Amino acid sequence: MPWHAHLDLQYRRDPSGQTLLRHRHSGPLRIFKSLYPEGPAVCHNVIVHPPGGLVQGDRLEIDVTVAAGAHALVSTPGATRFYRNASGEPAEQRVRLALEEGARLEWLPLETLAYDGCRALNRVELQIAPGAELLAWDVVSLGLPAAELPFASGCLEQQWDWPGVWLERARLDAADERLLRSPVGLDGQSTLATLVLACGSALTRTRREALLEACRDLIETHALAPRCGATCPNDQMLVVRALAGQVEPLMQLWQALWALLRREAWGMADAPPRIWSV
Repeated sequence: MPWHAHLDLQYRRDPSGQTLLRHRHSGPLRIFKSLYPEGPAVCHNVIVHPPGGLVQGDRLEIDVTVAAGAHALVSTPGATRFYRNASGEPAEQRVRLALEEGARLEWLPLETLAYDGCRALNRVELQIAPGAELLAWDVVSLGLPAAELPFASGCLEQQWDWPGVWLERARLDAADERLLRSPVGLDGQSTLATLVLACGSALTRTRREALLEACRDLIETHALAPRCGATCPNDQMLVVRALAGQVEPLMQLWQALWALLRREAWGMADAPPRIWSV
């Protein structure tokens, strides 16, 4: 039988300035204890999915609400795995991120692995109030190239949805050779990633250009520079995209960009989640 799981995370800021978490779960999704490596203002949490992957008909739903003035950082201890699915319903992960006025959220899961033969849906839905800001990424690896197990069959559908601001849908079908192999598609690369700074209020031109310049300067020093670029599709977002043959160099670049944007956009030092060092 398929497993359905739901995790609801609600962050609020108490009168002392500490960000506190209240959470509920059903099914195999859990949250580690709250950690405060930066002090009480920023609450760090790790989401755990004990089964370790999704198969036919499995569904994970994660709701994160950050109340006014609160700041949360959420990561995972390992990759999200969509396993082979010969027939039947696709496996699905749906993440809903809602930020109230003046809130901050860092959504930093480790990579998503689309195994050969999977049928999967991976969705992120955003609601961002004025003055709130989200720093988030999504990293996808098709197949297991290091183990010489290519993405030869199956399909992964990706979606980002921020009503009225940004809508992106992608269908990564193993049978679509033009998409996967063409120089105007993935050009044979197995790993693709998106990093966003999404703001409930418009970025000023000065701030937008300063952040773009900082990101581009960092990218130029990295080996993935030929397959990476930063842009602002509208005045509320900065988007960085990259392609790579392996997850590890791309994740290294993404962590460096995360630390850069934390410093340049928010004036904060980088404080990597402890789980990244395990």
